[in-house]
Amino acid sequence: MKLIYSVHRYDVFMFTRLINAGIYRHLVLFARSISWSGDGYLYLLLGGFLYKSEGWQSLFLQTALLAFFIERPLYFVLKNTFKRNRPQAALKGYCSLVKPSDQFSFPSGHTSAAFMMAMLGGYFMPALLPPLLLWAVLVGFSRVVLGVHFPTDTLVGMGVGVGVAMLSLKLMVL
Repeated sequence: MKLIYSVHRYDVFMFTRLINAGIYRHLVLFARSISWSGDGYLYLLLGGFLYKSEGWQSLFLQTALLAFFIERPLYFVLKNTFKRNRPQAALKGYCSLVKPSDQFSFPSGHTSAAFMMAMLGGYFMPALLPPLLLWAVLVGFSRVVLGVHFPTDTLVGMGVGVGVAMLSLKLMVL
């Protein structure tokens, strides 16, 4: 319990420093765009493109579908097991800049899915790994900027996404 409290205190400290930083207001518009890119629409578009160009034989498409079938239930179970309040509910007087799709914050589903897809995309298109990882980091950061996650929510989301990508690749390819 002491460890959880210490992590929460650190999260609140880092979150508060970010939203009080002078550059914060300038990050908001960028954060909204980056966060939107992790909402899931682009994943569907990519899946449609892979299906149209390669059909069901696309190993990338098959691996991504498996990964989502693992990641989404895992994310749901973790979120509803830990039941960590979002910053708006945890910090008196704070109001997030976007309305989250669910009540709890831990782990970040946007970050999890972004890192999962970045890792899969980087495996199947190695030249794209650096920009995809940068994009995934920015998705996680945007969720903190918009006030719907604490920093450790996104760190754990990253771990979940990378772990699920590696597991899916092991099951399908390696």
